[in-house]
Amino acid sequence: MSLQSLQHIAQASGGIIYFMALLLLVALTIVIERSWFLYQTLRVGMSLMAQLDEHHEPTLPVLKELADRYSGHVQERLLNTAMQLRREPDHEHAESRMEESIMREIPHVDRFLWILDTIVTLAPLLGLLGTIIGMFNAFSVLSDANNAPTQVTGGVAEALLATACGLFIAILGLIAFNGLNNRVRIVMHQLETIKVMLLNRVKAPRHNSATRQRNLESETA
Repeated sequence: MSLQSLQHIAQASGGIIYFMALLLLVALTIVIERSWFLYQTLRVGMSLMAQLDEHHEPTLPVLKELADRYSGHVQERLLNTAMQLRREPDHEHAESRMEESIMREIPHVDRFLWILDTIVTLAPLLGLLGTIIGMFNAFSVLSDANNAPTQVTGGVAEALLATACGLFIAILGLIAFNGLNNRVRIVMHQLETIKVMLLNRVKAPRHNSATRQRNLESETA
């Protein structure tokens, strides 16, 4: 199909196909950017979990080194919060602070996904609108007695391409959207795991040692 034919089909749809091409470009950009971001986030999270497995009671310099190493990633806020909570005696308050850190990072994790969801819904509707406009143009040739009826069928076929384009964008976008949502779910589960690992390593040893001290004092008394 030549470029001139594509331009003719786009004009027959009232310019809707041009807009759908823009939607496709935006959708592909979001899919590529979010896929790379989530891949990097998961890779950094796995590396951080491996580092925490090597330190059962990480000291403040160790946490500072990890925060500097993973600076600019969503896990950095968790590490900074863990450093601030090392002297926090209340375990429940520490857990709430860590949960707050995760909630603050959620907008960075699922950013732009609402645009992709909108494109998935909007593309078929725009395709249908382009087809309706094309059908109007196709049947308008009947008002001229010199036009052949075959021109109507050709115009209808061109108009249906708008619907096909809208469905194509929606199908690709839906597959990508569900895949990215699954990645977001995995990232959130990983952040929750890192939160628990940090709490167990930063708060649990102090709590256990204090409990043992109280038990020894009670036995002595």
